[in-house]
Amino acid sequence: MRKLRNTLYITKDDMFMNREGDTLVLEQNREKVMQIPILNLEGVVIFSSAAVTPQALELCSENNVHVSYISYTGKFLVKIQNPMSGNVALRRSQFRLVENQEESLKLAKNVCVGKVFNSRVVLQRLYRDHKDQIDEDAVLDAIHYLGQGLKRFSSATNSQELLGIEGDAAKHYYSVFSELIVNDDFKDSFKGRSRRPPLDAVNALLSYFYVLLSHDVTAALETVGLDPQMGFYHKIRSGRSSLSLDLMEELRAYLVDRFVVSLINNRVVKKEDFYIKENGAYYLKDELRSVVLSQWQNRKKETITHPYLKEKIEIGLIPYVQALLLARYIRGDLDAYPPFLMR
Repeated sequence: MRKLRNTLYITKDDMFMNREGDTLVLEQNREKVMQIPILNLEGVVIFSSAAVTPQALELCSENNVHVSYISYTGKFLVKIQNPMSGNVALRRSQFRLVENQEESLKLAKNVCVGKVFNSRVVLQRLYRDHKDQIDEDAVLDAIHYLGQGLKRFSSATNSQELLGIEGDAAKHYYSVFSELIVNDDFKDSFKGRSRRPPLDAVNALLSYFYVLLSHDVTAALETVGLDPQMGFYHKIRSGRSSLSLDLMEELRAYLVDRFVVSLINNRVVKKEDFYIKENGAYYLKDELRSVVLSQWQNRKKETITHPYLKEKIEIGLIPYVQALLLARYIRGDLDAYPPFLMR
């Protein structure tokens, strides 16, 4: 199994990243503050206007270290494209699958099953752990509805029907999402999913970490040789990583939603850690960003037993494992794509 490496997050404007041999060097006010051998890195995510030399970018590209630029508000801006690995045969098989509506629908169903199954497990664990602190009837109704949605996927005959079933399930999931939050400072702030812009602190955290998950998933797909833009569920359009969005669906609840809820319930996050713009949008302050990124890195190093492989892996490797399983399915090595299902 591939070894999990670190992701470097740069959050300060006065940082300067250069190359010394096979090492990335970070300087601040002309003083070295960090040296990282390139072999220890998985990716670089830049949240600032830090200066990066072409030599540093070249070193990242040579070693398949993915570099993404993200705005202060958490919006993905641009990535440095690495030479795609893998062989032409795999990508040709991917393109043929995308053009085959029947096969694309089959694959999309499995991804949607993974998304709704994992969302349901999150609610079931909430009910088990905080039964005396939640609206019991509302949560049980949502759990039941998501269970019915899982059964309905098999009868979908096209992507629009599938989208409708998945959308209804997501609506019911988010209708009780505030019940996951037992920290009184935030419990009443979440009124539903809002994206552009996020209109409360909970949505700000969800959007922020969905962007980071997108970086990890895109890097994983490129590493195994798949084209992140050629998706089978989300519509393909120029500049959109549709396959990354496809694969993210089954991972959001486990990798991001539970993590964000734990940050809030464990009081890592406080109300004053956000700033609010004139349009009502909530964004993370610099201090909070540094704290939660450290927590995110630690979370990725924790281990689980992968439900399909039955092997212990680090949580940060889940996107890579799922990308690998997807590539094996596209090659014809697996009869069906096995989505990640929480246990």
